[in-house]
Amino acid sequence: MNIDRIVLAFAGFAILLSLALGSVGSPIFHHSYWLFFTAFVGLNLLQSAFTGFCPLALILKKLGRSSGAAF
Repeated sequence: MNIDRIVLAFAGFAILLSLALGSVGSPIFHHSYWLFFTAFVGLNLLQSAFTGFCPLALILKKLGRSSGAAF
């Protein structure tokens, strides 16, 4: 698995988990402040599309994962 796929998989997991923790109707609801984390992940994905900068991609590159086309 290359860096691109790991970043997208992690972002998708983080968004789904934070939505489950922040939505009032969810069985694992904790607090609605988790929706701020959802917004943070979404904004980070948006800025990385324009700038190419992604903190997770830098960490994965230092850990020796293979690069993809985007990062």
